[in-house]
Amino acid sequence: MDGHHGPDEPDLELAAAIDDAAAALLSMWDGAHERATTPLSGPQLRALLTIEESPGINLRSLAGRLRMILSSASRLCDRLVLAGLLDREPGRLDRREIALSLTPAGTALLVELRSERHRRLAGVLAGMSASGRAALLNGLREFRLTRDTAAANRLDPAPAHSG
Repeated sequence: MDGHHGPDEPDLELAAAIDDAAAALLSMWDGAHERATTPLSGPQLRALLTIEESPGINLRSLAGRLRMILSSASRLCDRLVLAGLLDREPGRLDRREIALSLTPAGTALLVELRSERHRRLAGVLAGMSASGRAALLNGLREFRLTRDTAAANRLDPAPAHSG
C-alpha cells in the first residue's frame, strides 16, 4: 500500500496506525486509572466525567448519556455517593428531580487521574522529535475539529469527552 488514495477513499493504513496508537493510549489510561487512590469501574469514571461536563445533570439525563437503564445509573450513583465522590441534591427548577454534582473528592480524583495520564504521555512525547510533536498536535487538533463537526451535523447525543 503506497498511502496515496483518491480524495474520497479512506486511508486504511493511516486508520490502522491510529487504531494502534489509540490502543497504546488506552493502555496508558488504564495504567493511570489503576494507580488512582480510589478505584473506579469504567462506567463510574464515565459517570464522573459526564457529571463534570454537566454539573447538576439529572439522573435520567445521565442514564441516557451513559446508555444505561435508569435503575443501573441510580445504583452506580449510589456507589459514587457512598465513596464520597458524588452529591445528589434536589433540582433547582423541580425539587422532585435529583441534581448530580461532584464532591471536592470527586473533582480531586479526576484531577489526579488527568495528572497521571499527562505525566505518562509527557514521558512518551519526550522521546519524539520537536517536528514530530508539532505534526501530532496539528493533526490531533484537526481530527478533533472534524469529528466534532461531523457529530454536530448528525446531532449525535453522545457528548465529546475531554476526560
